[in-house]
Amino acid sequence: MSETRDYEAMIVIDPKLEEESRNEVLDRIKNLIEENGSLDKLNEWGVRRLAYEVNDISEGYYLLIDFKATPEFPSELERVMKIMDSVLRYLVIKK
Repeated sequence: MSETRDYEAMIVIDPKLEEESRNEVLDRIKNLIEENGSLDKLNEWGVRRLAYEVNDISEGYYLLIDFKATPEFPSELERVMKIMDSVLRYLVIKK
């Protein structure tokens, strides 16, 4: 296995989701990270105003996740989030 690196993911989820649905999305992302690396810190910022509207939505539920993974994993995480309808925006960076 290659060496792990530190990453940070900012995820914006649709604020109209019920808490149960939001937790399902969060659990799916957490499980994916834990299967391929280690979750260091999860920071839920809650509902905040977006800088610009996305699909006529002006607010989003923000999550900030710090994790360690191999260099190949962030592209897989982005692929999964891209097909999730409840994820409005995401950004994964290497720290």
